[in-house]
Amino acid sequence: MPFEPINPPQFPTPIAPYSAGAKAGNTVYVSGVLALGEGGIVLHVGDAAGQTRHILEVIKTTLEAAGASLEDVAMNHIFLKDFADYPVFNQIYAEYFPGAKPARYCIKADLVKPDCLVEIASVAHIG
Repeated sequence: MPFEPINPPQFPTPIAPYSAGAKAGNTVYVSGVLALGEGGIVLHVGDAAGQTRHILEVIKTTLEAAGASLEDVAMNHIFLKDFADYPVFNQIYAEYFPGAKPARYCIKADLVKPDCLVEIASVAHIG
């Protein structure tokens, strides 16, 4: 099945060869999102809550560009640099998923840039 790349025009240039998302049929895959600005500058350095909020807003925008919403998210893949940020991450995450909760996993991992504290990739099903 062919897929459609999803690259909202307001996003900064990616730091690697990928699309922000891809839509195949009624499924939208959102690439792993970091709190990055233009030129790959890390935003909200030292602030896991700020990075989480930024990331979820990017995911929301990517989904909307594909005709989906956060309510369509079925799975989130979550990576934290430090599990000490887990409580604040969950606090912000719960604001974005107040109803039915998507499946998810959360692992501790080194991220592509040392100042990145959170990364999330999502899968949504439209309809």
